[in-house]
Amino acid sequence: MTETSNRRDLGEGPEIRETVRRHYADEAARFAARTSGCPCGGAGSAAAVEVSFGGSLYGPEATGIPEVALGTSAGCGVPTAVADLHPGEVVLDMGSGAGLDTIIAARRVAPGGRAIGLDMTSEMLELARKHAAEAGLDNVEFVEGFLEEIPLADGTVDVVLSNCVINLAADKGVVLGEAARVLRPGGRFAVTDVVADAGMDEATRTDREQWAGCLAGALTEAEYRAALRDAGFTDVEVIETHRTDDRAFAAIVRARKPS
Repeated sequence: MTETSNRRDLGEGPEIRETVRRHYADEAARFAARTSGCPCGGAGSAAAVEVSFGGSLYGPEATGIPEVALGTSAGCGVPTAVADLHPGEVVLDMGSGAGLDTIIAARRVAPGGRAIGLDMTSEMLELARKHAAEAGLDNVEFVEGFLEEIPLADGTVDVVLSNCVINLAADKGVVLGEAARVLRPGGRFAVTDVVADAGMDEATRTDREQWAGCLAGALTEAEYRAALRDAGFTDVEVIETHRTDDRAFAAIVRARKPS
């Protein structure tokens, strides 16, 4: 795969990372103050963004989840609903934010399993730990780190989840390679993410604010499939769920690490 097919830089990768980190640190502060709308979403009405992103997407999956935690969702889907989680499994939630999907996963894999939330934003991690404590869970942990450098050993995870976060990374090839590395043979990759239309305009591609808003950094379906194959995954699926913008859509993206 060519470099342009998995990398959407507006400069150096660390600059993209810091732009995204500041954006979500600010959102964490607004979540804590109960004043935030969804941090994802490009141009369009607030009502359209609310339908495309956030807690309204969860439905029965959110049963028993405190309303305050549900209100912190910034995702474009519900990865726990499509990951086929089982008791005893170890789950990694990449870009766990305020912890909603990690908490749901922890409940699904009990007894005997555990869920690990990974995020680079200390402010989000603080919220996530608070929400997990309020949920009374003892099989969940949150760690600080980057998707490009996952602080876990090789082959230690059964399932990798993520909710509208991989599009925020500067180099998706590195991120997907790390996901494959930490998965056990036969492990599952089950994420929801924003996928770009093939004809997305260059003005959007080079808009740094649109990157933090889950749009400019998104891969096309063909690019996503190629990046997963290059990372060593098989059985790749990309299934559109709903439009998030007139230039992109939300999708379930699943794959498997070969046994």
